[in-house]
Amino acid sequence: MSDWLDDAWSRRRFLKCAAGAGAAALLAGHPESAAAEGPPETPSIRIHDAPITCFAPSYVAGELLSLEGFEDVQYVKTPLNEGPTESLAQGKVDFIMNDPPAHLLSLDAGAQITLLAGIHTGCWELIGNDSVRTLRDLKGKKVAAPQKSSREAFVAAMVASVGLDPNKDIIWINHEPRVSMKLFAEGKIDAFMGFAPEPQELRSRGIGHVILNTLTDRPWSQYFCCLSAVNTAYMRKYPRATKRAVRAFLKAAEICVNEPERAARIMVERGVSEKYEYVLQSVQEIGYRNWRIYDSEDTMRFWALRLREAGQISLSPKKVIEEHCDWRFVTELKRELKA
Repeated sequence: MSDWLDDAWSRRRFLKCAAGAGAAALLAGHPESAAAEGPPETPSIRIHDAPITCFAPSYVAGELLSLEGFEDVQYVKTPLNEGPTESLAQGKVDFIMNDPPAHLLSLDAGAQITLLAGIHTGCWELIGNDSVRTLRDLKGKKVAAPQKSSREAFVAAMVASVGLDPNKDIIWINHEPRVSMKLFAEGKIDAFMGFAPEPQELRSRGIGHVILNTLTDRPWSQYFCCLSAVNTAYMRKYPRATKRAVRAFLKAAEICVNEPERAARIMVERGVSEKYEYVLQSVQEIGYRNWRIYDSEDTMRFWALRLREAGQISLSPKKVIEEHCDWRFVTELKRELKA
């Protein structure tokens, strides 16, 4: 196993494996279209390096970005308490993936970022103990979620949708996720909002049960749980580079569908996680193929309404969509890649 994981991931092997999986045509795309649009205006691009399994396309995209003409592809680590969207807003990175609540919380605080394309569905799960079977059962219960975080926003929107007041009816426990998982396992909190591979790990240990799964439970399953975003200044200065980067992310999502083992291996090699089994299970379960059929604008409208209803943001859905989203690139690429 260790020899297999340590084997170098060369460009030649990457393309060979992708072709073997039936993805060669996808990787090639439509070269005439790419040639017509011209090379990226800049040879450099910085991607946020976050130890999050569902961000697999970010890591798989590394090789594809090179094929798109980026000679300098950097993965930038930032402090653990600084999320991807905050790093993007501060200009420390150029592109990220993140969930709608994280994007919206940052936009509400004035971040100058632009949402570009939905990437996948279904990476979040709400796990409860034996005292919690439904969302309504969370009234008066202890829920692990750092303040002003995606975890808190997800749960707040969900409980508000069934008539609970997230500010009064929930006892929020503010801890770092690994600490929260430990407390949940010890029975000291009642529910834990986790994203891949945390739910996979809890299931393997027989801890808790699923209250809500964003991959399967409506209405949450009908919307993206991660979208790509760009620093707005970067997009305005480098529109061709922006489109090429989005293309790489979407092709990477396809490779996650066709070659989940390869995607999991890349993340283990990059140190995203040491647990190959959990990473592979996550990649196999997450809805990466849904970038082709789901609607990014519907996702942002839905989440802006839910978070505003839950008192998490003040931005209106109309303002979010008109001022902070640009779907031109994904619309063109869906046609180009025959989505």
